[in-house]
Amino acid sequence: MGRFLIGLLFLVFSSFAFPQGWPAKPVRIVAPFAPGGSADTLGRIVAQKLGESFRQSFVVENRPGAGGAIGSELVARTAPDGYTLVVSGVASHVIAPSLPRGTPYDPLKDFTHIALFGGPPAVLVVNPSVPAKDLAGFVALLKQDPGKYSYGSPGNGTHGQLVAELFKQLAGVQMQHVPYKGASGAIADLVAGHIPAASTTLSTAAGQIHAGKARALALSSEARLPDYPNVPTYAELGYKDLVATVWFSLSGPAGMPQDIVERLNAEVRKALDAPDTRQRLRPEGIEPGTLTAREFSAFVASELKRWAPVVKASGAKTD
Repeated sequence: MGRFLIGLLFLVFSSFAFPQGWPAKPVRIVAPFAPGGSADTLGRIVAQKLGESFRQSFVVENRPGAGGAIGSELVARTAPDGYTLVVSGVASHVIAPSLPRGTPYDPLKDFTHIALFGGPPAVLVVNPSVPAKDLAGFVALLKQDPGKYSYGSPGNGTHGQLVAELFKQLAGVQMQHVPYKGASGAIADLVAGHIPAASTTLSTAAGQIHAGKARALALSSEARLPDYPNVPTYAELGYKDLVATVWFSLSGPAGMPQDIVERLNAEVRKALDAPDTRQRLRPEGIEPGTLTAREFSAFVASELKRWAPVVKASGAKTD
């Protein structure tokens, strides 16, 4: 009888520590940005792969607004049972919390950070009419006439703006920031000649670069990309602090069971490393993440420490 009770208690406590049969129903993944962007695309790629691995539906739901804060807050307030997750990222969990208005959630304490997806690097592009063939030439132009040139970005407080602002600090140059409501607007105006330069994600500018309608001067990737062998990185040009990607990831509410976190981390990494996924992400310069859940949590903390001072120095505000 005693052994039976001990065994029963073990099963009861195990069911709390390790939820049996998860996922037993569809899992919702909130993408806190509009459909069609990198967050939405990566979320749907991973959701499809997770559905195949777990033999359960993983449904992506778009909840855009406030730089990703609206959808992220929704997830932070849900039960940590593994059935509501969020496509987190540098915008919602690093930049937005560092802005003057902040966020209604703590990007570290209110979330369980599960896995890093990766993301595209930023690229500095100029209209072909700009008389600078490379970054050094552009810096010379900016120093020659400090008030002449401006650059567009996807908006105030976006990663594109912050990379450009950090470049300005490191190079000792001036450029007027022109914020847009999204990267596509900045690239459209660049091509039309309304602005001379833009700092945005490579994935947004790729088409115009290949078409010769935008000249790429530098990428914020760690190394040159196979599909852009003639575009140097900021780092190789002497700006070693400008290695940065517009990364996205998978997170959930704080307090998620560790076994679910570890299973998700393993399956996300497997999904992103699949040959068909790598082939799909390669043109955008996205290198899949390989961090464990613990390493990824530490990465988020390090990104907050790195970018918060840049956000404050840039004077960025929400649109």
